[in-house]
Amino acid sequence: MRMTRPSPNPDARHTPISMDGNPTIDERANHCFGCGPANPQGLHLTFTTDSSDPNAITATAHVRLDRMHEGPPGHIHGGIVAALLDEAMSKLNRPLNVLAMTRHMEVDYLRPAPLYQPLVLISRHLNRPHKADGTPGRKLFHQAELQHPDGTVLARSKGLFIAIDEKLLALAGLTQPED
Repeated sequence: MRMTRPSPNPDARHTPISMDGNPTIDERANHCFGCGPANPQGLHLTFTTDSSDPNAITATAHVRLDRMHEGPPGHIHGGIVAALLDEAMSKLNRPLNVLAMTRHMEVDYLRPAPLYQPLVLISRHLNRPHKADGTPGRKLFHQAELQHPDGTVLARSKGLFIAIDEKLLALAGLTQPED
């Protein structure tokens, strides 16, 4: 029996060649379950962001899921609904020029979300409180909805995202250190 050593990269068979070396944040996100085009099992969401009003930033995606995402017969699994809402809210961080991660999220499942039908995913930035010195704080508050095209809300969420410290990003090699 031939012995093989484990690969130093457990995801080697799923990692695009473009990730060799020192990939950018966008290249690393290329495999994101929600929006990554390189993830064969991903949702492949494409968002349109409107940041024309900095106080009312929105992100919108059109969704049509199939049986691979089924929970109750004919309907989207609740965990997938939560993933859709989380992904929509996370898309609001980019126009705010911040890399942030979900800290807390609440989901209200209002109606079953059907498979095979066009649905709309809409997120809105709520606020980012400032610190005592007037600089933006690390907490970002967003909300999102999964809707029928007629506007009927199927699920709604609110989320708290925490901005990752720029110095930590630079130490991790995800951004260039500031001078």
